Amino acid sequence: QVHLVESGGGLVQPGGSLRLSCAASGMYFSTYAMAWYRQAPGKQRELVAAITTGGSTNYADSVKGRFTISRDNAKNTVYLQMDSLKPEDTAVYYCKASHLSQYWGQGTQVTVSS
Repeated sequence: QVHLVESGGGLVQPGGSLRLSCAASGMYFSTYAMAWYRQAPGKQRELVAAITTGGSTNYADSVKGRFTISRDNAKNTVYLQMDSLKPEDTAVYYCKASHLSQYWGQGTQVTVSS
């Protein structure tokens, strides 16, 4: 049974930083492409950042230069370092694993507000 568990969300002031983690179990983590998505109230879920099995990354234009995705295959974990946070980054952030099937975590809330 595949499980993805996100953590690290919370309330942060504009300009602040957070690091999200997504711990995976029940899968050969290194064979999965991993990604972070987010969904703000009343909006569609959108891709934030992705990382391939080989470590190549891509980002949404709205987060380029501010967010960094990384993975640690030894720890079965993918991270999202979020810097210079803006109120418009407020959303529930989800982790997704993709290989032959796709799996989602339960999400973690990020709120950017003064």
